[in-house]
Amino acid sequence: MSVSPVKRQKMESALDQLKHHTTVVADTGDFNAIDEYKPLDATTNPSLILAAAQMPAYQNLVDDAVAYGKKLGGSEEEQIKNASDKLFVLFGAEILKRIPGRVSTEVDARLSFDKEGMIQRARRLIDLYKEVGVGKDRILIKLSSTWEGIQAGRVLEAEYGIHCNMTLLFSFAQAVACAEAGVTLISPFVGRILDWYVANGDKKTYEPSEDPGVKSVTKIYNYYKKFGYKTIVMGASFRNTGQIKALTGCDYLTISPKLLAELSKEHIKLTPTLSVKEAQACNLEKIHLDEKAFRWHHNEDQMAVEKLSDGIRRFAADAVKLERMLKERMFSTENGK
Repeated sequence: MSVSPVKRQKMESALDQLKHHTTVVADTGDFNAIDEYKPLDATTNPSLILAAAQMPAYQNLVDDAVAYGKKLGGSEEEQIKNASDKLFVLFGAEILKRIPGRVSTEVDARLSFDKEGMIQRARRLIDLYKEVGVGKDRILIKLSSTWEGIQAGRVLEAEYGIHCNMTLLFSFAQAVACAEAGVTLISPFVGRILDWYVANGDKKTYEPSEDPGVKSVTKIYNYYKKFGYKTIVMGASFRNTGQIKALTGCDYLTISPKLLAELSKEHIKLTPTLSVKEAQACNLEKIHLDEKAFRWHHNEDQMAVEKLSDGIRRFAADAVKLERMLKERMFSTENGK
């Protein structure tokens, strides 16, 4: 049934309706997109920061990070690492001027299997935020959802009061372990799960309700709500607006500027598909995972194993590219280039 132009004008956009049922988070390091779509929170990662750091508008932040790295001194490697951490924090601090909520800042993916390394780097990032006047209550530290990452999250939350956002989450085992660790928020990926099924199966298109990524987040949401876990479920990595609309009612959804723009132009009625009431009535059974059980259950999910390792490699590669860019900026000028 078509909607008349007059009714369409009166009807809220799909994005505005979504905001009534779900906390909308901007998945970007671009301040203009944040200003335009007014999300509550924002998430960043090495890939997004790398893209933003190459935009002319943000060169002052890169310059400040470079100056900071040089000021602290040390080896070339240490200066680049310090400049890189500072750049993440400078972007996060600028984003926080534009949103009322929290920003997610990611720990280097190359530490994904180093629990103590992740704890140390997370605390360093929180200290850097403190230096620019931002308290830890406005920060979510992003960690890879490896066993080591999840245990680092447990320690950061319980011992240091640092809120964590567990990313690169593809399996139900990862979600259960995160809930048991008491982390603040998880980011189960939707689009990358779909990508894997399209690439590895005969079926190339899915209705939103049958989308394997949507079904994965729905199951996780239902499990958390049924058993009273406080950890926030934030669907991430979307390929189309159909996936987003099929998860209306999820605690949080982090959405790219491109898809935020599409949702803001759509005028169809949105109804919540996820609810606490329905979740509590579902027939999921509670499970407990120690390290051995976690590794076995996660390993049984071929998609999750492949996408987790692929995601870590991609974020690590972008961290290396960012460091190369900073290195060029920091040291090539000394050679008169």
